[in-house]
Amino acid sequence: MSDKFILLVEDNPDDEALTLRALKKNNISNEVRVARDGVEALDFLFCRDAYVDRNPADQPQLILLDLKLPRMDGLEVLKEIRGNAHTKLLPVVILTTSNEDRDIIGSYERGANSFIRKPVDFDQFMDAVRQLGLYWLVLNESANRR
Repeated sequence: MSDKFILLVEDNPDDEALTLRALKKNNISNEVRVARDGVEALDFLFCRDAYVDRNPADQPQLILLDLKLPRMDGLEVLKEIRGNAHTKLLPVVILTTSNEDRDIIGSYERGANSFIRKPVDFDQFMDAVRQLGLYWLVLNESANRR
């Protein structure tokens, strides 16, 4: 199991495939684990239900969180992540198609580390993912270092 992995929280299969392709094309070799809704993301992070046997010390280096999710939206997921002692310092980047002010403000109010609007153009998206990977996976010093 990879020591440094990314948790992608994305319900849209096309956006998931696009994100995975962009990561691979930019030589970001970290394992990517996918949760397809907000409840599954929290179950994964807090080792509940289907993830009860997962090691709680094995946390992602980065969470890429969509806002528009079934069962529990991304803002509520972010609030839960920040409200738990074991996950509150994990880097969370909002990666969404929304550019509504209330989503941007709400994300930062709940403790997002960054807000990135998914570009519609594939080349712009590739560049955004490249920069995201360079910063969050290479340059950034995490508070959760082991």
